[in-house]
Formats: sequence, C-alpha cells, structure tokens
Amino acid sequence: MSKKHIVFTVTNALNGDQRMQRICTSLVEAGYRVTLVGWEYPDSKPLTEQAFEQVRLPMRFRKGKLRYAEYNWKLWKALPTLKPDIIGAIDLDTIIPCLKAAQKLKVPITYDAHEYFTELEEIVRRPFVHWVWRKVEEYAVPKIKAGYAVSDAYVALFKKKYGVEYTVIRNATVKRERLAATTHAKPIVLYQGAVNEGRALDQVILAMQYIDAELWICGVGDLYESLQDFTREQGLQEKVRFKGFVAPANLRAITADASVGLTLFETNGKSNYYSLANRFFDYMHAGVPQVCNAYPEYVKINTQFPLALLIESPTAALIAEAVNSILKDATLAKQLHEGALAAREVYNWQEEEKKLLRIYSAL
Repeated sequence: MSKKHIVFTVTNALNGDQRMQRICTSLVEAGYRVTLVGWEYPDSKPLTEQAFEQVRLPMRFRKGKLRYAEYNWKLWKALPTLKPDIIGAIDLDTIIPCLKAAQKLKVPITYDAHEYFTELEEIVRRPFVHWVWRKVEEYAVPKIKAGYAVSDAYVALFKKKYGVEYTVIRNATVKRERLAATTHAKPIVLYQGAVNEGRALDQVILAMQYIDAELWICGVGDLYESLQDFTREQGLQEKVRFKGFVAPANLRAITADASVGLTLFETNGKSNYYSLANRFFDYMHAGVPQVCNAYPEYVKINTQFPLALLIESPTAALIAEAVNSILKDATLAKQLHEGALAAREVYNWQEEEKKLLRIYSAL
C-alpha cells in the first residue's frame, strides 16, 4: 500500500520553521509521505536537508495584500499538482486555497492554529484588515473539523466561536541531551524569534541601559532594521547584538549559553494574551531561566514548575528589574534552572507528537 501524502502550507521560506520541521519529521517517521510548501524570494537561503519533501513557490511581492494574494493564488494552482491525500493548512493566511483544493480534490483537510490569527496585534490595529480576516475565519474554520492549536486557551476559543473540537498540540521542544554552555565575557540575555510587532523589543532594548549583560536578538522580521536604528539612537550598540537568522542547530547552542531568556509580548490582541510561544519551550529545555508575561498559559505552567519570573507588563523598568534579579541572585537562578529541567520532562515533543499522530491516523 502506498504511503498517504500529506501536504502542509506555510507563509515562510521553510528553513527556520522549527514547529513544522518537528511535525513533518514525526509524520514521516510514522510512515507518511510529507511535503511542506512555502515561499521563495531571490535572496532566500538554500533549503536545508530534511526528512520530508520541500517545495517553495517563487514570489514577486514581499509585503501587504499583494503578497498574500500572489501566494494564495500560487498555492491554489500548486496543490492539485502535488496530489495530496491530506491537506494541512497552517494558520489562517493559507486556509482558503487549502480548503478550496481539499473540496475540489475530495480529500481531508486539517487546520493548525499556530496563532490566533484574527487577534494578532498587526491585524487588530487595522480595522478593515481585521474585518477581512475575521470573515475568512468565520467562513473557513467551521468547515474544518480536524484541527489543533498551541494552547488550551486557543482551543477553548475555537470551540466557543465555531463549535469545533480541536486538540492542544504545544510547540514543545524535542527532548534530547542538553548542550554544555560556553562561558562568555558578559552574561547573555537572549531573545529568539520573529523580530516583528508585539514582541516588546523596543522596551527590551531600553532595559539594557540598566543591565550589565549583552542582549542577543536571534531572528529577522519587519522591525529588524528599524530596531537596529533605534539601538544606535539610544547609544546601546555595544550591548545589543543583532544576530539575524540563525539556523535551528546553531540557535540551540546559543540558547545553551544564555543566562536569561525572554518570552515577552505586548498586550494588544488576544493572540498574544493566550499564546504559548516556541521560545518558551526552547529556553525550558536548555534549563535557561526566563522572564515572561504573566499571561494565562505561562502562569499555568510556571505554577506547576517555577522556571520564570513573570511580569505584568513588558516595560523597560520591569524587564530590567526581573533580568537583574536572575543575574544577581544565584540561588534564584538555580531554582529557575531546576524548575525548567523538571518541566521539560513533562512538556516535550515526544509527548505532543502522540496527539498529532492520533489526529492523522483518524483521517
């Protein structure tokens, strides 16, 4: 019997998407054929070798409505040629071509709500754009009965709004042997992830005025260049290092060297408020103490396993106070380190993938 072919669609260039790399690899190891589809620009880095197939669609437009229109049109044209047995829409911005292709091909479709897309800050603050995406969600989500999201809160929201019974599949890191830390001249305060709106990175940079450490920003995004300018304006370029895109294997080594990890969000939009970010688990698995928002999902885990200092609002003053508490109090840092190592025994990909496999085996 031939393997079932699952085709997933994302709006990125594939190399840095650790969540999808975990999902696709788990499904390949379970006996599926898997293809991950993303986009490609002339300056996109070459694809890294993976256990699954990868397809990138050449793109012309880089921003705004034209980018999404171009990609959705190309997805709609490409999906039938890939001959999927199952289509997996990742986030709301690929859901329409996936749904239409699944209906045309008469194949099952799943929805991965990695974010609560209609409540992202960059969506909420633009009324017309917010209205459009809400209409997309209202049209598509009720039609997709098999789905999963990254937090209990997201799953509860989808059930309340659309009556769908989705599964919680957290962005938990694969449990593996920890890397040894390398000593640096200054402690490292680490932010890893997209350099976009809603991450409070301007406040993090301002906080570095009061912290005797280096801030390493690992990732790229819409605010990358403007935050570099902001850092220079504040005279903090000697304390803030912009590392750009870092391949997952290299990022793991950097994370092991960090003294403090940052999982911070601004409060606009329910997506941030109910989130459970990838980086939270990456720091956890490296045993790195964290500073996090006191949002429900982080409070829930931190109550069970104290691994972070939680702050009510990501202001420069509160960030600096929390980071300095960890850097200056060895006993506290040790307690948070031990809490992280205990938590990773419960929150890891080996546990989460069991739920993923049950979903796809039922299709």
